[in-house]
Amino acid sequence: MAVSSYARAFPSFECRSEPDFSGSLPRPKAGVRFSGKYNSGSNRSQVYGLSSLIFRFPPNFVRQLSIKARRNCSNIGVAQVVAASWSNNQAGPEFTPAANAVDSSAAAAVTSIGITAGDEEVAVVENADCNDQNVQIKGSTGVKYASFLNSDGSVAIHAGERLGRGIVTDAITTPVVNTSAYFFNKTSDLIDFKEKRRASFEYGRYGNPTTVVLEEKISALEGAESTLIVASGMCASTVMFLALVPAGGHIVTTTDCYRKTRVFIETILPKMGITATVIDPADMGALELTLNQKKVDLFFTESPTNPFLRCVDIELVSKLCSEKGALVCIDGTFATPLNQKALALGADLVVHSATKFLGGHNDVLAGCISGPEKLVSVIRNLHHILGGALNPNAAYLIIRGMKTLHLRVQQQNSTALRMAEILEAHPKVKHVYYPGLPSHPEYHLAKKQMTGFGGVVSFEVDGDLLTTAKFVDALRIPYIAPSFGGCESIVDQPAIMSYWDLSQSDRAKYGILDNLVRFSFGVEDFEDVKADVLQALDSI
Repeated sequence: MAVSSYARAFPSFECRSEPDFSGSLPRPKAGVRFSGKYNSGSNRSQVYGLSSLIFRFPPNFVRQLSIKARRNCSNIGVAQVVAASWSNNQAGPEFTPAANAVDSSAAAAVTSIGITAGDEEVAVVENADCNDQNVQIKGSTGVKYASFLNSDGSVAIHAGERLGRGIVTDAITTPVVNTSAYFFNKTSDLIDFKEKRRASFEYGRYGNPTTVVLEEKISALEGAESTLIVASGMCASTVMFLALVPAGGHIVTTTDCYRKTRVFIETILPKMGITATVIDPADMGALELTLNQKKVDLFFTESPTNPFLRCVDIELVSKLCSEKGALVCIDGTFATPLNQKALALGADLVVHSATKFLGGHNDVLAGCISGPEKLVSVIRNLHHILGGALNPNAAYLIIRGMKTLHLRVQQQNSTALRMAEILEAHPKVKHVYYPGLPSHPEYHLAKKQMTGFGGVVSFEVDGDLLTTAKFVDALRIPYIAPSFGGCESIVDQPAIMSYWDLSQSDRAKYGILDNLVRFSFGVEDFEDVKADVLQALDSI
């Protein structure tokens, strides 16, 4: 993973051990200069972990830098001032902060130090005032959390941030880096970057510090080597197909799936000669037969599926496909990484519509793909060409949303299960689809490979299209809308919301009956939701 590297941190200098600081770094005597080589073999945790070195600057310091210093500042966007980097023998005379322009209290706190590091000198400014801005340092965000964070809830909050983000700042929240491009101080730096001797960003479509934090957070939750974040869930699925399935290839998918994914498989992939076999999610015999008869490149499905919440035996599917050289990609959007670990069960890749539970607030579109670096890199390279980049502001919203992911999912799991049980016993409900119910065809499988059954319940009302619409209209808490997984409950009638362009008979081919309802439970109080649903059922 590439991160900007416009400043170097050295273990020989005292570091702050926690992000909550009440004091300042020791201040060396005025005019003192240090020289020393950076030891690349030193313990990275001393530089990037709990002891991450924070370079601090006084208020209004940007205005006090020389023109050349400002020109050489890292274009991070979130920190107005960063460590200014020059070639040898240039830092001293050029770095001339105007001390007389600073108020008397700040002037006494400012000291400049020139540090020689290999072929570079780094200007470091220390300030006792806490109300300043910090710099970005070169670092690894690959901090392992398992040794001290035992809960997915804690990982969802801190992964990629407290101990791992490449953006160094006193801010608890990850800053938004709004920039379309990143500059290089000199051509040799650019060449070093191109030849992979220097870590950096280059162009906004290829990466962004804010989105990298989100990718690291999702990787930590999924137990993945790498994650690619893109502009939508469909973007994640389509770029994955295009990157991993060759022209003339063959895929296996399942009967129940998100309609737009089915449309892509049925209408777009055939233009490249890619064919598909569609099987029932539980029909492992059909999968084995297809693997034996055809050269299968990829098995792709959702688990649970949309909208009938069918579950696939990920461990068995992965074993069968691995023996035949086929990749397995699971869309885990309905499950979330908290309820199901597809990679740990043997899948090669897992995709999510981060629009749903990960973002969790019905206010952002995004998708992600997680898995081994070898595979994700192939997808990432095509993504850079296709250009479905996620805006850093959207990445920030998802990072924020994931801080409450475990609390939201716990509530949604609980409400959905209790409501599924109530609906199944109600005389005006014909059938309920929910993997947490013993009546579900994959109930025992779901119990085996999931720790929670999710926040979405599908069910059939005892009535026709208009009767079902009357029930939906009588609900007062959920919004009638597409999507799911947010704090607000959402309800929709798939025959109208997603399949209205098809005839009733064509909808029935996919199992979409006129009386089908999909209900995404939010985080509202259970008793309020229960009363609302029961009153709506009583009205029909």
